[in-house]
Amino acid sequence: MKWLPFELHTHTPHSDGIHTLLEMCRKAAELGFRGIALTDHNTTSGMADAAQVTEETGVAIIPGLEWTTFYGHMLTLGVPYCEWRDLGPKDIHKGIDRVHRQGGVVGIAHPFSLGSPICTGCHWEYEIQDWNQVDYMEVWHETLPPMRNHNAPAFEQWTNLLNQGYRIAGTAGRDWHHSNDESDPPAYTYLGIVGDTDALTKEQAVDAIRTGRICISMGPLVTIELQADGQSYHTGDVIRRSDCANVETVELTVRIDHPSIASRRQMVQEEGLTVIVESNLGECCRSALADGATVFQHSIRPEKLLWLRVRLYGMLSGVLSTIAFTNPIYFED
Repeated sequence: MKWLPFELHTHTPHSDGIHTLLEMCRKAAELGFRGIALTDHNTTSGMADAAQVTEETGVAIIPGLEWTTFYGHMLTLGVPYCEWRDLGPKDIHKGIDRVHRQGGVVGIAHPFSLGSPICTGCHWEYEIQDWNQVDYMEVWHETLPPMRNHNAPAFEQWTNLLNQGYRIAGTAGRDWHHSNDESDPPAYTYLGIVGDTDALTKEQAVDAIRTGRICISMGPLVTIELQADGQSYHTGDVIRRSDCANVETVELTVRIDHPSIASRRQMVQEEGLTVIVESNLGECCRSALADGATVFQHSIRPEKLLWLRVRLYGMLSGVLSTIAFTNPIYFED
Protein backbone atom coordinates (compact mmCIF):
# COMPACT_ATOMS: atom_id res chain seq x y z
CA MET A 1 0.00 0.00 0.00
CA LYS A 2 1.22 3.50 -0.88
CA TRP A 3 -0.07 6.76 0.58
CA LEU A 4 -0.75 9.35 -2.12
CA PRO A 5 -2.08 12.93 -1.69
CA PHE A 6 -5.39 13.82 -3.34
CA GLU A 7 -7.67 16.86 -3.56
CA LEU A 8 -11.28 15.65 -3.49
CA HIS A 9 -13.34 18.80 -4.14
CA THR A 10 -12.72 20.90 -7.29
CA HIS A 11 -14.59 23.01 -9.84
CA THR A 12 -13.88 24.12 -13.42
CA PRO A 13 -15.66 26.57 -15.79
CA HIS A 14 -18.11 23.73 -16.50
CA SER A 15 -19.77 24.99 -13.30
CA ASP A 16 -18.40 27.99 -11.40
CA GLY A 17 -14.62 27.44 -11.32
CA ILE A 18 -11.98 29.62 -12.95
CA HIS A 19 -9.27 27.09 -13.88
CA THR A 20 -9.67 24.70 -16.76
CA LEU A 21 -9.09 21.07 -15.84
CA LEU A 22 -5.64 21.25 -17.43
CA GLU A 23 -4.72 24.42 -15.50
CA MET A 24 -5.96 22.90 -12.26
CA CYS A 25 -4.04 19.67 -12.71
CA ARG A 26 -0.86 21.56 -13.56
CA LYS A 27 -1.24 23.52 -10.33
CA ALA A 28 -2.15 20.35 -8.42
CA ALA A 29 1.08 18.75 -9.61
CA GLU A 30 3.04 21.79 -8.41
CA LEU A 31 1.42 21.42 -4.99
CA GLY A 32 2.38 17.75 -4.80
CA PHE A 33 -1.01 16.12 -5.45
CA ARG A 34 -1.10 12.79 -7.27
CA GLY A 35 -4.80 13.00 -8.00
CA ILE A 36 -7.94 15.12 -7.84
CA ALA A 37 -11.67 14.50 -7.90
CA LEU A 38 -13.53 16.67 -10.39
CA THR A 39 -16.76 17.64 -8.63
CA ASP A 40 -18.42 20.34 -10.71
CA HIS A 41 -21.87 21.45 -9.60
CA ASN A 42 -24.55 19.18 -11.08
CA THR A 43 -22.58 18.25 -14.20
CA THR A 44 -19.92 15.78 -15.32
CA SER A 45 -19.22 17.49 -18.67
CA GLY A 46 -15.76 18.58 -17.49
CA MET A 47 -14.55 14.96 -17.65
CA ALA A 48 -14.52 15.01 -21.47
CA ASP A 49 -10.76 15.64 -21.72
CA ALA A 50 -9.72 14.01 -18.44
CA ALA A 51 -7.65 11.24 -20.03
CA GLN A 52 -5.64 13.75 -22.09
CA VAL A 53 -5.07 15.97 -19.04
CA THR A 54 -3.86 13.02 -16.97
CA GLU A 55 -1.47 11.98 -19.74
CA GLU A 56 -0.01 15.50 -19.90
CA THR A 57 0.22 16.22 -16.16
CA GLY A 58 0.45 12.81 -14.49
CA VAL A 59 -2.42 13.77 -12.16
CA ALA A 60 -5.12 11.11 -11.84
CA ILE A 61 -8.71 12.37 -12.10
CA ILE A 62 -11.61 10.75 -10.24
CA PRO A 63 -14.98 11.42 -11.89
CA GLY A 64 -17.34 13.14 -9.50
CA LEU A 65 -20.21 15.53 -9.03
CA GLU A 66 -21.40 17.93 -6.36
CA TRP A 67 -25.14 17.67 -6.00
CA THR A 68 -25.96 21.33 -5.36
CA THR A 69 -29.45 21.68 -3.91
CA PHE A 70 -31.51 23.88 -1.63
CA TYR A 71 -31.01 21.41 1.26
CA GLY A 72 -27.28 20.72 1.12
CA HIS A 73 -24.39 19.69 -1.09
CA MET A 74 -23.42 16.03 -1.51
CA LEU A 75 -20.32 14.82 -3.32
CA THR A 76 -20.53 11.67 -5.45
CA LEU A 77 -17.27 10.05 -6.56
CA GLY A 78 -16.39 7.28 -8.97
CA VAL A 79 -19.59 7.21 -11.04
CA PRO A 80 -21.12 9.02 -14.02
CA TYR A 81 -23.96 11.46 -13.58
CA CYS A 82 -26.60 10.28 -11.09
CA GLU A 83 -29.98 11.98 -10.98
CA TRP A 84 -30.53 14.29 -7.98
CA ARG A 85 -33.28 16.71 -9.02
CA ASP A 86 -36.12 14.65 -7.54
CA LEU A 87 -34.61 14.52 -4.03
CA GLY A 88 -36.47 16.29 -1.24
CA PRO A 89 -35.24 16.98 2.31
CA LYS A 90 -36.43 13.58 3.56
CA ASP A 91 -35.37 11.25 0.72
CA ILE A 92 -31.66 11.81 0.14
CA HIS A 93 -31.21 8.03 0.51
CA LYS A 94 -32.96 7.51 -2.81
CA GLY A 95 -30.09 9.34 -4.50
CA ILE A 96 -27.44 7.65 -2.36
CA ASP A 97 -28.75 4.25 -3.43
CA ARG A 98 -28.32 5.22 -7.10
CA VAL A 99 -24.65 6.04 -6.54
CA HIS A 100 -23.97 2.90 -4.53
CA ARG A 101 -25.60 0.67 -7.14
CA GLN A 102 -23.04 1.96 -9.66
CA GLY A 103 -20.10 1.36 -7.31
CA GLY A 104 -19.53 4.96 -6.21
CA VAL A 105 -19.27 6.67 -2.84
CA VAL A 106 -21.08 9.69 -1.39
CA GLY A 107 -19.91 12.34 1.03
CA ILE A 108 -21.46 15.33 2.79
CA ALA A 109 -19.74 18.54 1.70
CA HIS A 110 -19.06 21.38 4.19
CA PRO A 111 -22.02 20.43 6.45
CA PHE A 112 -21.73 23.50 8.70
CA SER A 113 -21.05 26.20 6.11
CA LEU A 114 -23.29 29.24 6.25
CA GLY A 115 -26.63 28.68 4.54
CA SER A 116 -29.30 31.13 3.43
CA PRO A 117 -29.15 33.98 2.71
CA ILE A 118 -25.32 33.93 2.46
CA CYS A 119 -25.07 30.66 0.52
CA THR A 120 -28.39 28.98 -0.16
CA GLY A 121 -28.10 25.23 0.26
CA CYS A 122 -24.50 25.22 1.53
CA HIS A 123 -25.57 24.21 5.06
CA TRP A 124 -26.57 20.54 5.33
CA GLU A 125 -30.32 20.14 6.01
CA TYR A 126 -31.15 16.72 4.52
CA GLU A 127 -32.58 14.20 6.95
CA ILE A 128 -30.24 11.22 7.29
CA GLN A 129 -32.27 8.14 8.19
CA ASP A 130 -29.33 5.72 8.12
CA TRP A 131 -25.82 7.07 8.65
CA ASN A 132 -24.42 3.72 7.55
CA GLN A 133 -25.22 4.80 4.00
CA VAL A 134 -22.95 7.88 4.15
CA ASP A 135 -19.41 6.96 3.08
CA TYR A 136 -17.58 10.12 4.15
CA MET A 137 -17.85 13.64 5.52
CA GLU A 138 -15.83 16.69 4.55
CA VAL A 139 -14.63 17.64 8.02
CA TRP A 140 -11.91 20.02 6.79
CA HIS A 141 -13.13 22.48 4.15
CA GLU A 142 -11.46 25.31 2.21
CA THR A 143 -7.80 26.35 2.35
CA LEU A 144 -5.98 26.44 5.71
CA PRO A 145 -8.88 24.38 7.13
CA PRO A 146 -7.74 24.12 10.78
CA MET A 147 -8.34 27.87 11.04
CA ARG A 148 -11.89 27.82 9.60
CA ASN A 149 -14.59 28.09 12.27
CA HIS A 150 -17.19 26.01 10.41
CA ASN A 151 -14.87 22.98 10.41
CA ALA A 152 -14.90 22.59 14.22
CA PRO A 153 -18.57 21.46 14.42
CA ALA A 154 -18.04 19.20 11.39
CA PHE A 155 -15.14 17.46 13.12
CA GLU A 156 -17.22 17.19 16.31
CA GLN A 157 -20.18 15.68 14.43
CA TRP A 158 -17.88 13.15 12.78
CA THR A 159 -16.49 12.19 16.18
CA ASN A 160 -19.98 11.82 17.65
CA LEU A 161 -21.01 9.55 14.79
CA LEU A 162 -17.92 7.40 15.33
CA ASN A 163 -18.87 7.18 19.01
CA GLN A 164 -22.29 5.85 17.98
CA GLY A 165 -20.63 3.05 16.04
CA TYR A 166 -20.85 4.43 12.50
CA ARG A 167 -17.80 3.94 10.27
CA ILE A 168 -17.74 7.13 8.25
CA ALA A 169 -14.52 8.41 6.71
CA GLY A 170 -13.34 11.96 7.36
CA THR A 171 -11.89 13.88 4.40
CA ALA A 172 -10.67 17.34 3.44
CA GLY A 173 -11.81 19.41 0.46
CA ARG A 174 -10.42 22.68 -0.79
CA ASP A 175 -13.60 23.40 -2.76
CA TRP A 176 -11.21 24.62 -5.44
CA HIS A 177 -12.75 27.38 -7.58
CA HIS A 178 -9.72 29.62 -8.11
CA SER A 179 -6.20 30.20 -6.82
CA ASN A 180 -3.10 32.29 -7.19
CA ASP A 181 0.43 32.30 -5.79
CA GLU A 182 -0.77 34.08 -2.64
CA SER A 183 -3.58 31.64 -1.83
CA ASP A 184 -3.57 29.93 1.56
CA PRO A 185 -2.48 26.28 1.32
CA PRO A 186 -5.02 23.46 1.12
CA ALA A 187 -4.87 20.23 3.09
CA TYR A 188 -3.83 16.91 1.63
CA THR A 189 -6.21 13.96 1.71
CA TYR A 190 -3.72 11.09 1.69
CA LEU A 191 -5.31 7.91 0.35
CA GLY A 192 -3.89 4.46 1.05
CA ILE A 193 -3.78 2.98 -2.44
CA VAL A 194 -3.56 -0.78 -2.91
CA GLY A 195 -2.01 -2.17 -6.09
CA ASP A 196 -0.11 -0.59 -8.95
CA THR A 197 0.21 3.18 -8.45
CA ASP A 198 1.90 3.94 -11.77
CA ALA A 199 -1.49 4.04 -13.49
CA LEU A 200 -3.94 5.06 -10.79
CA THR A 201 -7.58 4.14 -11.32
CA LYS A 202 -10.78 5.62 -9.96
CA GLU A 203 -11.53 2.22 -8.42
CA GLN A 204 -8.34 2.33 -6.32
CA ALA A 205 -9.15 5.80 -4.97
CA VAL A 206 -12.82 5.00 -4.32
CA ASP A 207 -11.87 1.82 -2.49
CA ALA A 208 -9.50 3.77 -0.24
CA ILE A 209 -12.27 6.25 0.63
CA ARG A 210 -14.87 3.54 1.15
CA THR A 211 -12.62 1.64 3.57
CA GLY A 212 -11.31 4.72 5.38
CA ARG A 213 -7.62 4.40 4.43
CA ILE A 214 -7.19 8.15 4.83
CA CYS A 215 -4.92 10.66 6.57
CA ILE A 216 -5.77 14.38 6.46
CA SER A 217 -2.85 16.77 6.78
CA MET A 218 -1.44 20.20 6.15
CA GLY A 219 1.80 18.46 5.22
CA PRO A 220 3.18 15.47 7.10
CA LEU A 221 1.84 12.02 6.44
CA VAL A 222 0.78 10.32 9.69
CA THR A 223 0.27 6.57 9.61
CA ILE A 224 -0.74 4.25 12.44
CA GLU A 225 -0.25 0.56 13.09
CA LEU A 226 -1.66 -1.59 15.87
CA GLN A 227 -0.02 -4.89 16.78
CA ALA A 228 -2.46 -7.29 18.42
CA ASP A 229 -1.43 -10.86 19.22
CA GLY A 230 1.02 -10.99 16.33
CA GLN A 231 -1.27 -9.34 13.77
CA SER A 232 -0.84 -5.85 12.27
CA TYR A 233 -3.73 -3.45 11.65
CA HIS A 234 -3.67 -0.08 9.90
CA THR A 235 -5.92 2.93 9.27
CA GLY A 236 -9.37 1.76 8.18
CA ASP A 237 -8.90 -1.82 9.39
CA VAL A 238 -11.28 -3.58 11.77
CA ILE A 239 -9.98 -5.55 14.76
CA ARG A 240 -12.22 -8.26 16.15
CA ARG A 241 -11.98 -8.48 19.94
CA SER A 242 -11.45 -12.20 19.63
CA ASP A 243 -8.23 -11.41 17.73
CA CYS A 244 -6.78 -9.67 20.78
CA ALA A 245 -8.45 -11.72 23.53
CA ASN A 246 -5.13 -13.18 24.60
CA VAL A 247 -3.40 -9.85 25.25
CA GLU A 248 -3.97 -7.12 27.83
CA THR A 249 -2.70 -4.36 25.56
CA VAL A 250 -2.27 -3.65 21.86
CA GLU A 251 0.85 -1.83 20.69
CA LEU A 252 0.37 1.41 18.76
CA THR A 253 3.07 2.74 16.44
CA VAL A 254 2.71 6.20 14.90
CA ARG A 255 4.97 7.20 12.02
CA ILE A 256 5.40 10.74 10.70
CA ASP A 257 6.83 11.43 7.26
CA HIS A 258 7.49 14.99 6.14
CA PRO A 259 7.04 15.86 2.44
CA SER A 260 9.85 17.19 0.32
CA ILE A 261 7.81 20.16 -0.91
CA ALA A 262 9.63 23.25 0.38
CA SER A 263 6.53 25.39 0.92
CA ARG A 264 4.99 22.76 3.20
CA ARG A 265 8.14 22.34 5.25
CA GLN A 266 8.28 26.09 5.85
CA MET A 267 4.62 26.22 6.89
CA VAL A 268 4.65 23.31 9.36
CA GLN A 269 7.24 23.60 12.10
CA GLU A 270 8.76 20.15 12.57
CA GLU A 271 9.92 20.85 16.11
CA GLY A 272 7.57 20.88 19.08
CA LEU A 273 5.07 18.39 17.67
CA THR A 274 2.62 16.56 19.96
CA VAL A 275 0.97 13.21 19.25
CA ILE A 276 -2.59 12.86 20.61
CA VAL A 277 -4.23 9.42 20.63
CA GLU A 278 -8.05 9.62 20.69
CA SER A 279 -10.87 7.08 20.87
CA ASN A 280 -14.54 6.76 21.78
CA LEU A 281 -13.32 6.78 25.42
CA GLY A 282 -11.76 10.21 24.94
CA GLU A 283 -8.09 11.09 24.90
CA CYS A 284 -5.96 7.99 25.49
CA CYS A 285 -2.61 9.74 25.70
CA ARG A 286 -0.74 12.86 24.69
CA SER A 287 3.02 12.99 24.20
CA ALA A 288 5.44 15.63 22.96
CA LEU A 289 7.82 14.27 20.36
CA ALA A 290 11.53 14.81 20.73
CA ASP A 291 12.75 17.23 18.05
CA GLY A 292 13.37 15.29 14.87
CA ALA A 293 11.54 12.18 16.10
CA THR A 294 9.38 10.45 13.48
CA VAL A 295 8.12 7.43 15.46
CA PHE A 296 5.95 7.23 18.58
CA GLN A 297 4.88 4.04 20.38
CA HIS A 298 2.32 3.44 23.11
CA SER A 299 0.52 0.47 24.72
CA ILE A 300 -3.29 0.65 24.85
CA ARG A 301 -5.88 -1.55 26.56
CA PRO A 302 -8.42 -2.54 23.87
CA GLU A 303 -11.49 -3.26 26.00
CA LYS A 304 -14.48 -1.00 25.32
CA LEU A 305 -12.75 0.60 22.32
CA LEU A 306 -14.92 1.21 19.25
CA TRP A 307 -12.35 3.22 17.32
CA LEU A 308 -8.93 4.83 17.68
CA ARG A 309 -7.24 7.61 15.71
CA VAL A 310 -4.25 9.94 16.05
CA ARG A 311 -3.98 13.72 15.80
CA LEU A 312 -0.74 15.64 15.28
CA TYR A 313 -0.63 19.02 17.02
CA GLY A 314 1.92 21.79 16.62
CA MET A 315 2.81 25.10 15.00
CA LEU A 316 1.11 25.83 11.69
CA SER A 317 2.05 29.16 10.11
CA GLY A 318 2.98 30.44 13.56
CA VAL A 319 -0.24 29.27 15.27
CA LEU A 320 -0.75 26.24 17.54
CA SER A 321 -3.16 23.97 15.69
CA THR A 322 -4.07 20.48 14.62
CA ILE A 323 -1.71 19.74 11.74
CA ALA A 324 -2.91 16.28 10.74
CA PHE A 325 -5.22 13.46 11.80
CA THR A 326 -5.74 9.88 10.76
CA ASN A 327 -8.96 8.07 10.12
CA PRO A 328 -9.68 5.38 12.72
CA ILE A 329 -8.82 1.78 13.26
CA TYR A 330 -12.06 0.10 14.38
CA PHE A 331 -12.91 -2.58 16.95
CA GLU A 332 -15.88 -4.94 16.89
CA ASP A 333 -17.15 -7.91 18.90
